[in-house]
Amino acid sequence: MVSLILYPVADNAEAALSAPLGRAAREREAAKILGKDVVFETRLVGSGFATREAALDAYAGKVEDDRPGRTFTPPPEDRWARLVEVVAPDERRGRAPVRPVYRDGRRWPDPPPPPRTVWRLSINFWRPAAADQPLDGPQARLARRRARELDRETLRALTRQPLRPVKPQQGLDIGLFETRLPENPNIIVPDE
Repeated sequence: MVSLILYPVADNAEAALSAPLGRAAREREAAKILGKDVVFETRLVGSGFATREAALDAYAGKVEDDRPGRTFTPPPEDRWARLVEVVAPDERRGRAPVRPVYRDGRRWPDPPPPPRTVWRLSINFWRPAAADQPLDGPQARLARRRARELDRETLRALTRQPLRPVKPQQGLDIGLFETRLPENPNIIVPDE
């Protein structure tokens, strides 16, 4: 029998980490705990740590630790948290474009050092679908064109809504020398 991961059910990531309302493997179980619709979410929580070892020490007993003498593997149902290495917030700004140098037989200068990274805890959890819902309105591009000035909360909600197509996706094109099989119209084959 395969053990399923029991994800925390909470209103936000911090509550999921510290005091979840319950734990559920499936959406319907999480919805039963909350009494309303839920969505699955992955979030980064806590502060960033400069080294993996420091992060493992801070979250001992919650995440898998493979260091000699401190080996820990959580049970299969408790694998809803893991450490991830991400670019530090102060390094997220874009870098200036590099100009060619054409010196000493080289076209490009030495590459800049890689951005600084930190280790953060990433957790998966169920949260209420109504919490922090994106605007159920027009696509963000259209809303920006229609309104010259949007208030801060509306703009923030627009940037957090999922991407939606401008128009429905069209069916696949069938080429001039292709045809559908009579016994299965979902299959397109070359025609002679």
